[in-house]
Amino acid sequence: MNYPVHHDNMRARARHVICLLVAIVLAIILPSLFGCTMAEASTVPSAKHARNTASASATSASSEASYGTTMTIDSITPVVTSSSGYHLRLTLHNVGTTTNEAGTLTVSTNVFYTFVSRTDIQDWAQGQSRIPMHDQLAQTDVGAIAAHGTATVNVDIDASSPQLAAITNWGPKPVRITYTPGAQADGTHLGGTSLHTFLTRSSDGLKTADTPAMGITIVQPLASKTWQTNTASVTNMLNAESSWLNSRSVVDAISPAGDIAKTERAQSQLLAKHAKLQVLADPSYLQAMAMPAQTTAIMQPSMFDITAYAALDSPDKYTKAGVNTSDWDASASVSAYRSAVGSTTSTRQAIALQGHARWTQRALNIARQAGYSTVIATSGYGSGASGTVHTGKYDVSTDSGDITVLVAQQELTGLARGKATSSEADSETSDAGRLSRFIAQSAFYQMEQPYTSRNLLVCLDAGTSTAFADSLMSALEQSSWLNLTDLNTLMDADAYRSGQSAAEYVPQSSGLGASCRKRLEAALSAFSRDVESLKRFKKTVLSSDVSASLSSTPGSTASETSSSGDEQSLARHDANKIAQTKTTGPSIWISCLSSLQSRMALFALSGDTSLSQRMADDAAGLSSKLFGNITITPTDTVTVVSETAKLPVTVSNAGPYPVRVRVSSLTDSMEIVTNRYADVTVPARGEEQVTFTIRVATSGTTNVHLSLQDQAGKDFSSPQTTTITSSLQISDKTGIAFIIVAVLLGVLGLWRQFNRKKDPDE
Repeated sequence: MNYPVHHDNMRARARHVICLLVAIVLAIILPSLFGCTMAEASTVPSAKHARNTASASATSASSEASYGTTMTIDSITPVVTSSSGYHLRLTLHNVGTTTNEAGTLTVSTNVFYTFVSRTDIQDWAQGQSRIPMHDQLAQTDVGAIAAHGTATVNVDIDASSPQLAAITNWGPKPVRITYTPGAQADGTHLGGTSLHTFLTRSSDGLKTADTPAMGITIVQPLASKTWQTNTASVTNMLNAESSWLNSRSVVDAISPAGDIAKTERAQSQLLAKHAKLQVLADPSYLQAMAMPAQTTAIMQPSMFDITAYAALDSPDKYTKAGVNTSDWDASASVSAYRSAVGSTTSTRQAIALQGHARWTQRALNIARQAGYSTVIATSGYGSGASGTVHTGKYDVSTDSGDITVLVAQQELTGLARGKATSSEADSETSDAGRLSRFIAQSAFYQMEQPYTSRNLLVCLDAGTSTAFADSLMSALEQSSWLNLTDLNTLMDADAYRSGQSAAEYVPQSSGLGASCRKRLEAALSAFSRDVESLKRFKKTVLSSDVSASLSSTPGSTASETSSSGDEQSLARHDANKIAQTKTTGPSIWISCLSSLQSRMALFALSGDTSLSQRMADDAAGLSSKLFGNITITPTDTVTVVSETAKLPVTVSNAGPYPVRVRVSSLTDSMEIVTNRYADVTVPARGEEQVTFTIRVATSGTTNVHLSLQDQAGKDFSSPQTTTITSSLQISDKTGIAFIIVAVLLGVLGLWRQFNRKKDPDE
């Protein structure tokens, strides 16, 4: 059937009208369903695009041209009060090959938005949340940025601005910072970039009811990872230049790199400004200070890694490396602290800080046996992802009694230590960005359960700068939802778990990484060799008279006992105790060197990569220099014109005490030889000459190899070579005798040849 044409046109128009109406409805509804307006959807680049701005090509540009911009927060107002305003300083870096034309930077928020979960706040930090950003805080012009160039942008929002006045409730708000470059000459728009950060409003000046503040304790480890040996001090120890070596000689031989006086001043100013900052000091670091800083508590000496010690489960290896429990236990820590402050009665509580492994049950047992009743755990006890945050205190039972584990809150501690919550958290690439997230996160934790009493622990890193610690403490002091407390308050608080309940939270595995394990085992092997080298020098190189003096310590019957006592005194840096032993000079000297090795090993076994290698190299150098003080000087060339001759060899000793060694001589020839060995005692800072007898059976030239051996016959020096040339002369009586005998034998042979009876058949 054929329909009239005008009916077909009417039906087509109807279909067009219906499609148009559907498109209009979708355009109105869809943006609200996805949480953004159409204007926002068209102008704000996606998070994925923002994170991929390092390399992108403009559609109208050539294939070789690229564009992209990174943005970093240099400074930010972490806590907004009634008088602070909101201030930002950012650095924009054009990483592309195309100039970014003059554009704009926009800062926007949502003054009514409240984060409802940890996932919610994390998604925003990662740019994965489509929160409507209706409220523009500021917009500023940004000039053109040349390829690979940078630009600094400052945004200042006054405290009286209506934008900030619109925020009527305290807590974290989402902030998006968007940079959009201007259009290119051909009208092309290059992609911009965005950062997702936070604005945290305090209750200051707001007409809202305050909730009880949540407790928070900030601990700053005062230690160093830049320890290095002092060449002059070590040289003096090797040469015993000091008239009286003592514990200070050992302390001065290793010191932190850099201007420690400047560090002292900065640390002192920081503590004077922020009295609530709790300092957990390495007593070894305090000893290096001219004026030791005020401390709340002290940690194990030299930041020795107790958790790795437990994980390796090889105490014998540590002993062989010169490190005993008495070198790092709580009493050693207190003794070192007293040495640092110059008082025999001063004391501080010793708290063991976690190393590269976790505080497992075995590690806690070892720490408790070593006298530590409290330890700090920075990882391994759960992140608190399930349930709200709680007081970071566990009372755990060990074989030697209960021990308190103070557990640092993982997210806040990570941010304070310079670690972003995620690789996709785009604003957490700088200290300022991480600080902003720290404050927002802490406010969110308080809002989760505002009426529950809690005290969180945040443990900074030993390498945290005083500038960042100052910024963090200043921000916390303005955070109305937080109450800064000290370590004693935290330790006096009710434990989150205790007894069997706490045991369930103790990590089952040490978590010690393979690389760290390998590094520690290598250090143990290296120091074991160094310890054996020093023992070898003491027993088989020092002169017997000196060796006897090493065992003459009053009240001791064996050399090992005497040495051990001195080494422990030196390790504890107790000069008075050493002086009371009244030992001889060589004993003090050897004990100082042994204690220096032990101190180097303590630093090396803290687990820091560069420090471990540096100390191992220096310890090996110490042994090498000790043996290197003894040298041989042979005659350059010896010419022999007879059957026997003499080869003089000079042995020098640059050390402070006499040594007895053996000189070994070995030639390359069977016809030109010397006697094999010669023993010699060389005085301190002196030399002695030994003489080898050369025996020659023929003319010729050969090399003789001379080396030094200890009294057990083991080489400790590289062979030195000299040349022996033999040229027998007729004038020599022995040579004449040989010739006469040869002539007589020849004459006799001829006589027999002419006078013998011939055989008939011949």
